[in-house]
Amino acid sequence: MYEPNVVGDWQEYDEHAGLRVRVHGLEASEPPRGRDDAAEGLTYFTVRVTVENRGGRHSTIHLEDGQIDVRVGPEGESAFIDWRNSQFIEGFDVYPLRRATAVLYAAAPEASLSLVDVQIQLRADDDWADRRLWAGGIGLQEGAVQTAAGREGLAHQVSNFLRDQAEEGTA
Repeated sequence: MYEPNVVGDWQEYDEHAGLRVRVHGLEASEPPRGRDDAAEGLTYFTVRVTVENRGGRHSTIHLEDGQIDVRVGPEGESAFIDWRNSQFIEGFDVYPLRRATAVLYAAAPEASLSLVDVQIQLRADDDWADRRLWAGGIGLQEGAVQTAAGREGLAHQVSNFLRDQAEEGTA
């Protein structure tokens, strides 16, 4: 079993030399074309998924409906995905040293947004890559210490550690 990535981490794919994926840009955000009626009472957020080609040849990338799964809260409930507002990668040729980004709009109860899991299954050149998971949250306070046990506490610890490492490197 592999360890989940933290939102913002790059994940390299051994089976697709040179390709790597990153889930990032997890933040509260209203959709550009207006809210879906089915999301009434829910808080909207956005997730960006970037595919980068560091290999020597182009790859045709697919990151569409059914290849991105978003779960929220400690019970891992499915978030509402607003397909109308989201922008996917549908058969795009990503050439060496280029990137393509999908923007996903989703909604969930505000209380569940402190724990967000995003699972991606990339398809490149008609070959499916293994599923990968990124964990993060919305509304994590700077320097907050969480006393909860399990994954939620771990997510806060990892976020604080990465923030401290980034600050040391920029000083």
